[in-house]
Formats: sequence, structure tokens, C-alpha cells
Amino acid sequence: MRAARAEVDLEAVAHNIRALRAAVSPALVCAVVKADGYGHGAIATSEAVLEAGADWLGVALVEEAAVLRRAGIVAPILLLSQPRLADLAAAVRFDLRVCVYTTSAIELLAAAAADQNRRVLVHLKVDTGMNRVGVAPSEAVAMAQEICRHPELELEGVFTHCAVADELDNPFTDLQLDRFDQVIRELASAGIEPSIRHAANSATGIEHPRGRYDLIRSGIAVYGIAPAPGLAAELGLRPALTLRAEVSMVKRVAAGDGVSYGLRHRFESETTVATVPIGYADGVPRRFGLSGGEVLIGGRRRRVVGVVTMDQLMVDCGDDLIAAGDEVVLIGQQGAEVITAEEWAAHLDTIAYEVVCGIGPRVPRFYRRADE
Repeated sequence: MRAARAEVDLEAVAHNIRALRAAVSPALVCAVVKADGYGHGAIATSEAVLEAGADWLGVALVEEAAVLRRAGIVAPILLLSQPRLADLAAAVRFDLRVCVYTTSAIELLAAAAADQNRRVLVHLKVDTGMNRVGVAPSEAVAMAQEICRHPELELEGVFTHCAVADELDNPFTDLQLDRFDQVIRELASAGIEPSIRHAANSATGIEHPRGRYDLIRSGIAVYGIAPAPGLAAELGLRPALTLRAEVSMVKRVAAGDGVSYGLRHRFESETTVATVPIGYADGVPRRFGLSGGEVLIGGRRRRVVGVVTMDQLMVDCGDDLIAAGDEVVLIGQQGAEVITAEEWAAHLDTIAYEVVCGIGPRVPRFYRRADE
């Protein structure tokens, strides 16, 4: 068993869902568990959020939904993007809410539903300004009418996605919601009124009440990570993930010596270097030490030095007494000190989403529940 491990506090996940429900009620809550539950483990987190009161689950891929269905999860699962045309039959088979935005997908989905003698609930995605995927607002009514033309399909939902919701003062979110409201009005004028209208991710759902509509799609906040500065504290969110390892080797290194590939860090004075068996193959970026990354050993912050290698990283421990087997916390709390995924993101000029999603499959996940 590897010394490196990710521990997921499922009670924290449940707490976060309850906090989100209280904040956005009466809107439904769709807990987004794509990317293996943002690196936390999709099956375990799905079970935890549903038990805590989440109404739906959201995923990106049919394969992700299949994993959940095979694990016995029967809750509504929404595909957040249109699947490959070749995967539409599987989407029907696994009883998914299917996102569409092209006529070819609508035709093939209807055919797959007819072949399986099923009626499929469909959500039409409208691109109100992110320019990623979705039908243009000017084409939304025609696309909705195409869906309604097929008796095998039911247009349950219409939705969009906000591009700058984490920038709380950016007026573009309101512009997108204005465009979405116009689409809803035009659909109603055409006699089409989907029962589930949704536009909100975590940040939109918390900070833009008008964007809650009938359902919010919450991803990063479920795992206790702030979707925008200050929002974690505002809601009382609790980070669910701790990333730990152990010191594998300790050595004294002379002044002037370098460390790791390229010897890109050299020590100004004699010091103790601790090697930790976790590396970029596990999700610790190669540049982590060069960009100021730290870990916790013995309740103190300590600097990662040199480039992170595939399987190992090195830590400058000064003159402190460090031994092989000592606990290393990369994300989480040790004593009074805490290192967060948001802190990693600041060092790496990225977002906390990328940090937790990047923790690799070589790192085993362990789950802690309320009664443990």
C-alpha cells in the first residue's frame, strides 16, 4: 500500500449539500460528480450527496453515468453536454437526462428511444455567451420544436452556463441571464414551457438569486472549495479532501549542493532534505516547488524544493529533526496549519478545480463517514 493517500470526509460533503440546499431553496440541487467527483470519487460522493438531500446528479460523459448506474444509483442523472452520437443509445439504456443542441443528435436520440421502447427526458442547452457548446438563442425555439416533434422525447429542461460567475462584479452574468430569460419567453410564446429551467453553477446559485430558476448545478462547492473568493466562508463550506504522504528518506545536504533534475534549486547553507514519495504522476505539478509550494511536516510549513519528479518530491526541512515515516500533509490540516487546494491554485496560477481533479488514480482514496 502506498504511503500517499487521499482521504475524503463524506460528512463534510453532506454538510456542504445541506448548506447549499438551505441557500438556494426552493430550487432543486444537482450535485455535479463528473471527473470522478472532482477527484474525490464519484460513487462514494454521489451516495453521500443523495443521502444528504441532493435531488439530481450531473456528469459530463455517458461512461461516468454508467459507472454510477452499475453501482446501483437510481437518482436522476443529467448529461451536461451532448454525448457523441455513437453513445446516444447507451444514454437511453442508462435512463439519463440527455443534453442536446444539434438536429442530428435529436434524430438519433429519438430513433434510439424508439428502438428501446422508451421515452427520454431531454434538456436543450442554449449558448448565451460562453461560446463553447449549445444552440444559439436565435435558434432555440426551432430546436425545441424539433425535439417536441418526436413522441419518444420530452423536453423537460432548457439551460445555459455562465462564463464569469466567479467574477462577482462582472455584469456579463446578468447579460447572459437576460438572454436566457428572452429564450424562455420565446419558448413560452411558442407554447413550449419546460418544467426545469437552469443556469446556475455554484457561484451563480449563491450570488445571483435570479439565476436559480428551478435547479442549480453545484460542483466545486459540494467538495467544500470556494467557487469565488469568500463564498466558502459565507456558506460555511467544509473542505472534504486531505492529501497525505510520508517521508521516505532524510539526508543532510551541503551548502552549494543542488536538488532534483537540473539542480534548479541550490542550498545556501547545509540543510536537511526529506524525500516524499508522491510526484507529478500523482497530481503534484512538476513546477510546484519552483512556484513556492509548501507541505506540512511536524505541524510546520516547509518548502518543496527543485522540480517535482514523476514519483517523488523533496522538501527543505532546515535543521529540524525529521525521520522516515513522518506524516506529510500536502492538502489539509496538520496541527494549527492548513494548506488548501486554493493555495495550490494561487501558487500554480490556476484554479482549485484543476488541483483536485488532477490527483491521479495511483493515489488511493479512503472515505470517512460521520459515524467513523
